This record gives sequence, structure tokens and C-alpha cells, in this order.
Amino acid sequence: MAQAEPNLDHDISWVLLPSYWAKIVVGLISFLCFANSYDGDFVFDDSEAIINNKDLRAETPLGDLWHHDFWGSKLSSNTSHKSYRPLTVLTFRINYLFAGGFYPVGFHVINIILHCVISVLMVDVFSILLGGLQFTNKGRRLNLAPKTSLLAALLFAVHPVHTECVAGIVGRADLLCALFFLLSFLGYCKAFRENKEGHHFSVFWVLVSVLLGAVAMLCKEQGITILGLNAVFDAMVINKLNVLEFIQKLLRKDKLLENAGLLRKGLLFRITLLMSGGASILYIRWRIMGTGPPAFTEVDNPASFADSLFVRAINYNYYYSLNAWLLLCPWWLCFDWSMGCIPLIKSVSDWRIIALAALWFCLIGLICQALCSEDSHKRRILTLGLGFLIIPFLPASNLFFRVGFVVAERVIYLPSIGYCILFTYGFTLLSKQAKKKKILAVAVLGILLINVMRCALRSSQWRSEEQLFRSALSVCPLNAKVHYNVGKNLADKGNQSAAIKYYREAVRLNPKYVHAMNNLGNILKERNELQEAEELLSLAVQIQPDFAAAWMNLGIVQNSLRRFEEAEQSYWTAIKHRKKYPDCYYNLGRLYADLNRHIDALNAWRNATVLKPEHSLAWNNMIILLDNTGNLAQAEAVGREALELIPNDHSLMFSLANVLGKSQKYKESEALFLKAIKANPNAASYHGNLAVLYHRWGNLDLAKKHYEVSLKLDPMAPGTKENYNLLRRKLEQLQKKSGA
Repeated sequence: MAQAEPNLDHDISWVLLPSYWAKIVVGLISFLCFANSYDGDFVFDDSEAIINNKDLRAETPLGDLWHHDFWGSKLSSNTSHKSYRPLTVLTFRINYLFAGGFYPVGFHVINIILHCVISVLMVDVFSILLGGLQFTNKGRRLNLAPKTSLLAALLFAVHPVHTECVAGIVGRADLLCALFFLLSFLGYCKAFRENKEGHHFSVFWVLVSVLLGAVAMLCKEQGITILGLNAVFDAMVINKLNVLEFIQKLLRKDKLLENAGLLRKGLLFRITLLMSGGASILYIRWRIMGTGPPAFTEVDNPASFADSLFVRAINYNYYYSLNAWLLLCPWWLCFDWSMGCIPLIKSVSDWRIIALAALWFCLIGLICQALCSEDSHKRRILTLGLGFLIIPFLPASNLFFRVGFVVAERVIYLPSIGYCILFTYGFTLLSKQAKKKKILAVAVLGILLINVMRCALRSSQWRSEEQLFRSALSVCPLNAKVHYNVGKNLADKGNQSAAIKYYREAVRLNPKYVHAMNNLGNILKERNELQEAEELLSLAVQIQPDFAAAWMNLGIVQNSLRRFEEAEQSYWTAIKHRKKYPDCYYNLGRLYADLNRHIDALNAWRNATVLKPEHSLAWNNMIILLDNTGNLAQAEAVGREALELIPNDHSLMFSLANVLGKSQKYKESEALFLKAIKANPNAASYHGNLAVLYHRWGNLDLAKKHYEVSLKLDPMAPGTKENYNLLRRKLEQLQKKSGA
């Protein structure tokens, strides 16, 4: 179909392997890079996308996946991120069902396998992009660049910037997108399998390519860009289009179509198919999305909120240069680049302008070579390299719509294909000029080995939130979110003193960081530093008046300060902003109980259990309040209702057992006490109250036994020692009577 391309392999000193061995090597090395992430935890965004995502659970209808975003919110909601990736969520759901719960190993293993498969496919993709597309008479594709395609595939497989996609489970979206992206490209290439002169092609495979592009987009939005790349590939490789010559003819108004042979080779028809398919996919996507674009905040992407067009343009270009640097030197990697990690450039006197100049100097040089070089092979490779570098990045560029990040390593998974093409082509040009080719080959091998080690190190950092968050402190010390996440991780582990330090730093770096204020206020509340806690929480709700969690926590602090009216008002404000807020109803019920407004307390706790049937604390408080006010029958009914919903909750068993004991239903009470003790054998109060039951029931030996166990577990247990002494005196009296 096409003449053989000049052989890039001729001038390089590199290992030559049969195709199947090349794929085995690439697959194994890509596996080694990320294998140590297989037993990592759910980290960072995994919590929201997987653990808290109801779309993964069996009780959620499968149809809901097609109306919800990646995080499980309705696409029609104003708070939705509009990230429509139903096929990715479906794979998470399958993982969850097969594992029988949220066990991260299965999720991580699938990600590692996907990257290995993609890396193996890259051998074929690079052989086409670097060596051209040529088939034998039997329709078998020839690999005209086995050495360079192996090198490029290895560069892709071991690039450290891919760690976020592979080791972070949420990166599944990028991996699945890349898989179908490559399958779409390879499918498009199959359209020319029977083609000898470039005149004939298979419409079926073009349509399959469009369909696979749609599947890629249903995994992540970037997938749609493959249709544009297929068009570029068609023009440059199949039709050998000289872009500069084409533009010149267009300007001279020559008989363009006849001269260029565009109609004869079917390029316009194929591009029409690609454009029509792409437009249809985007229209359907737009209809499903419903409302307008997602609403992001200034901290997510500060440059996009700048008033000055100049400031926006300068900073967007600086972000592009940072992405390019991550491809060239992936040493400084961070899970999050927002919240002050990259301060805005506001003046041309800022030294970082140099990075923009360097980026555009390189890009313009490459573009000029891609357009003006007399070497048609060079023009095609540079155009394809730039195309694969730039086009998949466009959805993340802020050019068409605002994105919710500054820099994100995951979005350069696909653009790294273009980087690998340009790197490999540059290596072949250097090898052509170099006298000692083996030294160059050793240098490239050294880069590969360094990248493998960097991948392994970075994968280990993604295994736990503590390691991940701490690794970012040296990369982005000005990022308030990094300090916030380190603090949150420490707080979850009970290290409140250290957590306070990081929360304070987060608030210092970003004085409007309401989530850091809320968490810091919570810790101070627990440490009884109520005055500062109130100040922080009041400031948080002043900055963000609809912050329901901060309103609730402010209410708890005000309740502790015995400012009950203000506390009640804060709770109701929280409920106003988040109508389904069971924890707030629970705390409101506690306030009413403190004020002896028992009916209001019971109503509030009932609302909490309606919204969250498994809210054990609300059920318990209802049982205890009804018990304490002498409503034993009602307390028993509530206790039985609660245990039907939460049958394994030992605290509910304990509360209901107390009620049954007071109602003289000793046998049933005993059974519940024993069941509660079996579930939680070290609870002194469980043994103590069971002892009281036996004492009341007249089973004195068992009462003595459980009093002693209770006192052993907690020597200061209130009332237990007195009851035990009473029992001992009674036993002594009985012994004296029996002795007399």
C-alpha cells in the first residue's frame, strides 16, 4: 500500500528482538515497575470514588451508572463534577462484587495488568508511528522499526509520571481510556490492510475505530481525541500529505482536491466519518450531562479566575511548561498541585517566564521542522509526535473550558506517547551523528534503569496515605492541601498534637481554607479548647455560609459552652443547607435531651434513624431516654426495631438487655447480655450490668463472677464495687444461716 519508510533502526545501537519477545520484555518490565503497589491501601481520591460511591454497591441499579458522574453524584446536580465515566465505574463495581467488599488488592492488581497490556500494545503502536504502515500480500502488518519501537515502548512502560494512574486506583479511568484509545488507533490502521495503493479501505474498520473512541470517552473524556489523531495519521502516513504544500495550494486556490489526490484516496470521506462520529458522541455526551459545566473554586485552578487575560495566558502556558518538564524530568512528583503549590505569575519580571520561553522555543522549532523539512519521513514522525503530545492534552489545557486542577500527572498518561516518539527519534538522529553509538545506548539504558527505580520508589509512596502525603511536603511546601491531608491522616491515627500543627500551617497558607478550619476546630473542641474552636468554626461559616458540617460543629461547641439557643440555631442552619443530615439531627437531639425537651429529642433522633437506619448512637439514645423516663414498653419496642436493622450491634443489645431486665424478662435479658459480651468481652459495664441482672434474679454465684470480671476490667466502675460488697455481705449472711 505504501513504500517502505527509511529505516530508523539502521543507525542505532540497540537490542533487536522478535516481536513476541519484545512484547514479553516490555510487559515484564512494566510489571516490575509497579508491582509493589499491589497491596496498597485506598488513598486520596479513592475514598470518594470507590469507598463512598454508592454506585459500586449491588443495591444500586445498574442504570444509575449512566446518569451519575464518576463520584456517584447525579449529573443534573449543580455540585456534580460532570466527569462522565460510567464504564470505569462499572469496572470498580465488578471489582467490588468479586472481592465481596472494599478490599484494595483486587483493584490494584487490575490497574497493574491494564498498564502492562497498554505497554505491550505500545510496541505495535510505535512500530506504526515510527516505521510506517505496510502489509504483506497476506494482510500481515510488517514491523519496519523493531528496535526503535521497542525502545519507545520501554520508555513509555517505565515512565514515573504514570505512577499516579497505576498505583492510584482512581487512575483506572486513564488506563481504560488509554486501552480503548490504542485499540481505536490500531483498528483504524486495519482499515488499510487490503489496500495496496492507498485507494481502498474498509469502512467497517473506520466505524469500529469510531466506536472504540466512544468507548474510550466513556472511560475518560480524553478518549474522544483519538478521532482527531486518526485523521492526522491518515493525512500524514496514508496520504503522505505535505501540510506546508497543502496550505500554499489552498492560498493559491489551485485545484486542490485533484492535485492532492484527497478524493481519490478517500481521505475526505474518512475524515467526514470521523468528524460525524465525533460530533454525534459529543452531542450525546452533552445531552446526558444536562446542565452547564462544573463549578470549580479558585483554589482548584487559580489562574482561571484571574481577571487579567494576560495573567491567565501566562499562567496557562507556565502550566504547560511544567507538564513538559514532568515528561522530561519526572523527579518531583506530587499527588496534588493546587492550593498555592504553584504561585501565580503576575508580572513579566517573574523569572519563571524563562520556562515559557524555553517551551515555545522548542515547540516552534519542532513545528517548523515538521512543516518545512525536505525530509518527508522526518516531517511525518515529528507531526505524529507533536500530534500525540498535544491533541490528547487539549481537554486539560483550559482552552475550551475550565478544569479543576493546576497540574495533574494523570492527564499526561496519553500525551507521554508523543514524548516517547520525539525522544526516540531524537536518539536516532544523535546515533546517526555519533561515532560511539554504544555510549549513547548505555546512556539511554541508564535513563531507563533510573526510571524503573523511580517508579518503584514512587509506587511505594502511593501504598499508604501517610507516605503519599508526606512525600508531597518537599515538592509542594506551599500547598495548603498537602498540609491539610498530612494533618487529617495524623488525626485519624489519634496523633492530635501533630495534626494541629499541620492544620494550622494549612490555614496560614490559605486563610480561607474552611475544611482545615473545621477539622482544627473539631480537634480543639475535643481538647476542650472551646474558645478558639468557636472562633475558627465561626470564621469558616462566615467564609462559606452553606458549610453544613462547620455549622453542626459550631453548634456542638456552643452546646458545650452552654449557649443552648445559639447551638440550636446553628444545628438548624446546618440542616437547612444539608437537609439529609442524620449526624446533625443526632446532635440536635442531644441538645434537647440536655434541656429536658424529651419529645423534641426523641423526634430529632427518630429523624436521624429515618435518614440513616444504621445510626446506632441515635437508636441507643432513644432507648436510654425512654428507659430513664420509665417508658419501658416503648423503650423495648424501639430496641427491638433497632436490632432488626442492626442485628450485630452489641451496644444496642446491651441497652435493650437493661430494659428487659427492668421489665423482669430475665431470660431474654440474660441472652442479650451474653451475646453483647461475646461481641465485646472487655466492656466492664456489660459484665457489671449482667451481674446486677443475676443479683436481681437471685442467681448469686453468677452475679459474683461477673461483678469480679467487671472490677478486674475497670476497678473504678461506678456502682459496681458497692453492688459487689452488698452481694458479698448477703452471701456471708446466707453462709452463716446455713452453718447455723
